[in-house]
Amino acid sequence: MSKKTAVFSNIKGDLSAGLVVFLIAVPLCLGIALASGAPLFSGMIAGIVGGIVIGFFSGSHLSVSGPAAGLTAIVLAAVTKLGAFDAFLLAVVLAGAMQLILGYLRAGVVANYFPSNVITGMLTAIGVIIILKQIPHAFGYDADSEGDFAFIQTDGENTFSALLGTLNHIHPGAIIITIVSVLILLFWSKIPKLKVLPAPLVAVLAGVGLNQLFIAAGSKLGLAQSHLVNLPVAGSFSEFAGQFTLPNFSQLANPDVWVIAVTIAIVATVETLLNLEATDKLDPLKRYSSPNRELKAQGIGNMVSGLIGGIPITSVIVRSSANINAGGRTRLAAIVHGALLLICAALIPVALNKIPLATLAAVLLVTGFKLCKPAIFKQMFSKGKYQWIPFVVTVAVIVFTDLLVGVGVGLAVSILFIMWGNMKSPYFFHKEKYRTGDLFRLELSQEVSFLNKANILLTLDSLPENSTVVIDAGKTLYIDQDVLDIIREFAQIKAPQNKIKVVLKGFKDAYKINNTDHLFLDLPEKEGNPVSVIINGSHKELLKELNVN
Repeated sequence: MSKKTAVFSNIKGDLSAGLVVFLIAVPLCLGIALASGAPLFSGMIAGIVGGIVIGFFSGSHLSVSGPAAGLTAIVLAAVTKLGAFDAFLLAVVLAGAMQLILGYLRAGVVANYFPSNVITGMLTAIGVIIILKQIPHAFGYDADSEGDFAFIQTDGENTFSALLGTLNHIHPGAIIITIVSVLILLFWSKIPKLKVLPAPLVAVLAGVGLNQLFIAAGSKLGLAQSHLVNLPVAGSFSEFAGQFTLPNFSQLANPDVWVIAVTIAIVATVETLLNLEATDKLDPLKRYSSPNRELKAQGIGNMVSGLIGGIPITSVIVRSSANINAGGRTRLAAIVHGALLLICAALIPVALNKIPLATLAAVLLVTGFKLCKPAIFKQMFSKGKYQWIPFVVTVAVIVFTDLLVGVGVGLAVSILFIMWGNMKSPYFFHKEKYRTGDLFRLELSQEVSFLNKANILLTLDSLPENSTVVIDAGKTLYIDQDVLDIIREFAQIKAPQNKIKVVLKGFKDAYKINNTDHLFLDLPEKEGNPVSVIINGSHKELLKELNVN
């Protein structure tokens, strides 16, 4: 399938999804810019560039990019430190150039090392956060900006205190609009003749219509502008063009600019790779996106964003998941969402400013629920503690801090569990379980890392006296130096002391271990009942093979 055919193979679904993502992106772009201490329109610029520019260069079918909530604290601190927004824009341009270089250096391989339980935990946590953050907006309490996803909010509240504060700021009109919008989202598509129009668009139109009806009737149910989208309105084309800002290149010699650029490049790269991996997991067609191509696209996007006055951009899971749920299947959806941001910001900002935040909260609540359904917790629990505990830790830490901290802690817990699993090795043999004179075969797996060190050491130290052990490295592609040292020490020192015959075979010359299988041509094919042990194999399968209870 050609690129042209691939991009336009789902036009109807992608146009619909692009429209839905656009509606969600407007308040998020503005809210993230507000939380970042940047001009409101800089958030719209980032959304436009994330859609059109990154959407064009990206290799991802479903990822949608825009201003990232995870960078708000960094942007706020950077703008404050530099004292001028145009100096900060230069840092964004430099960060983009660094990402472009990282893409050519194939640094995207880092994405291959993110455990699936941590990625699933991240998706689930984002769903939980969306629900917790949108409940106040659904009830008409809009003190916190839409783009604020951190536990400690920019208004001084935290996620849970804001929920409690909602009880004192309930707006009946917002509740009615939210309920109507949710009902439309849940049931509109179930009516065949009505499926022509996307449910989120109908929900937004219904929300606008209800609010205008309340206002026209002079009812207290009407929502004031503080409860609606608040896009900057330009009085003329020149005023609109004036909202685009150029970076101050005279700050190139400022070391603070370079430090901030490196920080943005690192954080934006990690967040993009995480979100890209998560988006691929949600893809109903199970396609793979090149992380290196995505880094190049993000680099180009951030350079363009910084050059025209936009804040930093990353792949964003909220927009991406909304895109998938709305039926998006190709890059066209992301491009359409960016184009709509540009057209509507330039031509009809007044119309957008009539959209209630409550109706957008309804769209996000449904999206959030699909990310953190109870079935996901049940599925992870069924996989056992090695998957379940890192997953839960990732969810909890992200909800109570932010995405990058939560993923970092989740990765650390996953590594600890891997190490613990290797220490609690299924290959630790108790001498009394086996008769002396047995023949044991240790077949090493393709990759033997330092994490297998304790596993192999305990296995070798537990072999009974007067036995024979064959250590076969014929299938290995890599053996850690620590493991090689253990095997050498065992063969040369420990085995002779315990009268254990050691046969080494399959070791490559690079390992600097002499194969000895040719010295044991008289080794019987069967000596008692040989026990085959595959390092990194299954504990249950091994016990079954050995008849050990």
